[in-house]
Amino acid sequence: MLLLLLLLAPLFLRPLGAGGAQTPNATSEGCQIIHPPWEGGIRYRGLTRDQVKAINFLPVDYEIEYVCRGEREVVGPKVRKCLANGSWTDMDTPSRCVRICSKSYLTLENGKVFLTGGDLPALDGARVDFRCDPDFHLVGSSRSICSQGQWSTPKPHCQVNRTPHSERRAVYIGALFPMSGGWPGGQACQPAVEMALEDVNSRRDILPDYELKLIHHDSKCDPGQATKYLYELLYNDPIKIILMPGCSSVSTLVAEAARMWNLIVLSYGSSSPALSNRQRFPTFFRTHPSATLHNPTRVKLFEKWGWKKIATIQQTTEVFTSTLDDLEERVKEAGIEITFRQSFFSDPAVPVKNLKRQDARIIVGLFYETEARKVFCEVYKERLFGKKYVWFLIGWYADNWFKIYDPSINCTVDEMTEAVEGHITTEIVMLNPANTRSISNMTSQEFVEKLTKRLKRHPEETGGFQEAPLAYDAIWALALALNKTSGGGGRSGVRLEDFNYNNQTITDQIYRAMNSSSFEGVSGHVVFDASGSRMAWTLIEQLQGGSYKKIGYYDSTKDDLSWSKTDKWIGGSPPADQTLVIKTFRFLSQKLFISVSVLSSLGIVLAVVCLSFNIYNSHVRYIQNSQPNLNNLTAVGCSLALAAVFPLGLDGYHIGRNQFPFVCQARLWLLGLGFSLGYGSMFTKIWWVHTVFTKKEEKKEWRKTLEPWKLYATVGLLVGMDIVTLAIWQIVDPLHRTIETFAKEEPKEDIDVSILPQLEHCSSKKMNTWLGIFYGYKGLLLLLGIFLAYETKSVSTEKINDHRAVGMAIYNVAVLCLITAPVTMILSSQQDAAFAFASLAIVFSSYITLVVLFVPKMRRLITRGEWQSEAQDTMKTGSSTNNNEEEKSRLLEKENRELEKIIAEKEERVSELRHQLQSRQQLRSRRHPPTPPDPSGGLPRGPPEPPDRLSCDGSRVHLLYK
Repeated sequence: MLLLLLLLAPLFLRPLGAGGAQTPNATSEGCQIIHPPWEGGIRYRGLTRDQVKAINFLPVDYEIEYVCRGEREVVGPKVRKCLANGSWTDMDTPSRCVRICSKSYLTLENGKVFLTGGDLPALDGARVDFRCDPDFHLVGSSRSICSQGQWSTPKPHCQVNRTPHSERRAVYIGALFPMSGGWPGGQACQPAVEMALEDVNSRRDILPDYELKLIHHDSKCDPGQATKYLYELLYNDPIKIILMPGCSSVSTLVAEAARMWNLIVLSYGSSSPALSNRQRFPTFFRTHPSATLHNPTRVKLFEKWGWKKIATIQQTTEVFTSTLDDLEERVKEAGIEITFRQSFFSDPAVPVKNLKRQDARIIVGLFYETEARKVFCEVYKERLFGKKYVWFLIGWYADNWFKIYDPSINCTVDEMTEAVEGHITTEIVMLNPANTRSISNMTSQEFVEKLTKRLKRHPEETGGFQEAPLAYDAIWALALALNKTSGGGGRSGVRLEDFNYNNQTITDQIYRAMNSSSFEGVSGHVVFDASGSRMAWTLIEQLQGGSYKKIGYYDSTKDDLSWSKTDKWIGGSPPADQTLVIKTFRFLSQKLFISVSVLSSLGIVLAVVCLSFNIYNSHVRYIQNSQPNLNNLTAVGCSLALAAVFPLGLDGYHIGRNQFPFVCQARLWLLGLGFSLGYGSMFTKIWWVHTVFTKKEEKKEWRKTLEPWKLYATVGLLVGMDIVTLAIWQIVDPLHRTIETFAKEEPKEDIDVSILPQLEHCSSKKMNTWLGIFYGYKGLLLLLGIFLAYETKSVSTEKINDHRAVGMAIYNVAVLCLITAPVTMILSSQQDAAFAFASLAIVFSSYITLVVLFVPKMRRLITRGEWQSEAQDTMKTGSSTNNNEEEKSRLLEKENRELEKIIAEKEERVSELRHQLQSRQQLRSRRHPPTPPDPSGGLPRGPPEPPDRLSCDGSRVHLLYK
């Protein structure tokens, strides 16, 4: 744009002469702009329309080009150039846009044209005179004048001087017309062929010595039925010079057999791509283009509407299978994917359900008309139509195919009409859209009117009405090829009556003549490609309001899409090729996160208070006997565990995906270390109590003295195991952000989208292995802690005076952890429930631990004031009260054991003396009779006791216990 402005700048800066007057005809001004001629225009290269209006001069060497509208051509110079002298080239010759007459009048087959009063192209006032070659006579006016772009008379043609009808020799055509079956095209194609035979036989310039005759049968579009009639055509006289099948399945059978009989096969209704195989079908031609001609049009439409995913459903026949294979190759080249491919033989119910289940939106259907009714009845039942769906069908069905009564379906006409509304058809252009005269001297509209009169019912109810022009032109293609072979145009040729099934020479000549065919028919320009298939345009139609509307044409040879912009969509615009999936993350409830965070914060405050209390009163004997350093570690562990609640509740709502791995590591480390410090300290206490007070007597002696460093070493070992395990985990298989995807959800609004819920997780490649290791030894510690707490519930010791409270805390922590761990794994897909279980378990276990361990100590010291008396005693004695009490306790225990031994010895001695006394009394009773009672009433006197005898009554023994 800058370069253009620099180029045009001199136009706006006109130089001034003396006195400031403008200098006329200055070469620096360039040339004055030229206005376009009537019915024409000028191309100003590099300038927009607004720029052209804004300037009056164009620079030197600038070129303009004349163009004309409509059927007009430029007479005079087409290009002018601005010269340095300020003038344009060739200004002495005006440039005009004048109407021209059709150039087709300038040539005449089998004749000559003489142009006078004008030049090529033919302009107003030009005159042409027509003369025919020898043996031909002119049919029509011999002169025509060009006036305002139109010739004054229709174009004549030269007709051969024909042999009388009675002397002409018959040439027979064997035809198979499907009057019923999958495609009842013979209903309209047979009358069209008969009409073509009449027109050909009436011409004096085509096959003047021959008459084409038709022998036909109803194939019912069934290869089995066709085999029977093919046998009759071949083995019964007269000899047929060519075969004309209709359906693709029948054509395949006939074309394979024809090569063995040296017969040319010309089909008017076969679209199977397989028939394009020249090695398999060497003598096959068809005026019906291959079905693959639909595929470039379909791909073009897919690209136009931006569809990248399509689905297909086809009837299981060769024509549709090969067409679909070709479509699959073409869409791959265009970067389009066939996501789902279904087929059926007779019942389309299951394939249609599969399309619905796979969320197919853009669906290409390939099946015959009768099966189409079955398919769309199922489509209606599955609701596979409407604004979300587009169906692509074949365009050669009858216009009212969905309204025809069919006893094989149970859908009404209204239901079928609703189901098919809006579908797209691609159809080979079978009727020339330009209303020009064909080789038969008929326009396409005249042909339709003439054929309609021959039909027995309405064209919409007549099968094959759309293909009838192809059948009509097939006879003309055959007639022209036979005419060329026989020399009907005045050239030497072969005798067609000499043809037989062993005469390959005539077959080769007919083949060459057919292969070089090129003429204007009622279906358009007829020409065959190297495979014998017709080349044609494609018509694109859409069913709107129950009737088909033309929305465009496509020329695959030029990749030219002519669009009329008349397409209508139920939803107002073309639907998406798939349900628009909106990915949404499930985030944690913020109310729940805030609530638990508040509880966790209060718990941390409580842990700090407990830790401060324990440190401040660490000199008190009651606190010292509870191993305060371990209690401090428990408070720190609870703080870390409570702090883990915060990263546990952080997700994509708060942080980006880059920060997610750090949050995952924070969760793991805080919770792991918090558990090891908090629970490990309590476990160490209960382990020592169990070791000291539940072992045998002989193993207690060396354990009586408590050594604190062993307790700290045990806690350090547990913490060290966690640090090593977590470090290896983080280095070998670090945690990272993973996404869990759930089933799609339908939105509440009626929009063509679905919601894909996703949930963020912290995970690693071997997550289950690491969790198994972690949960394994943590679980063993929990179970062992429960066992030790139960075993020591009745033990009383002043070494660790709070071990019962520790046991109670272990019970609560173990139960909560053992329940919460599996529950959170089960509920991992429910973010709120999993967070609630995990975080509340952490909060409750921390609260219970802190309350059970520290609150009783606070209460005792506050209510009894023990910290004051102990402080005073310490100041008076100048020594540690705690040490004196421990020494006193050891002395008392030693003395108690000595007294227990003395008591045992005394009891044993008493038992022996009693036994001896009893033996002596029995011996005395045998030696001395009983002594009479004393008169004084006293007891009998026995012999006096020896003075050395002492009473052995156990009551005399006095034991003292301290």
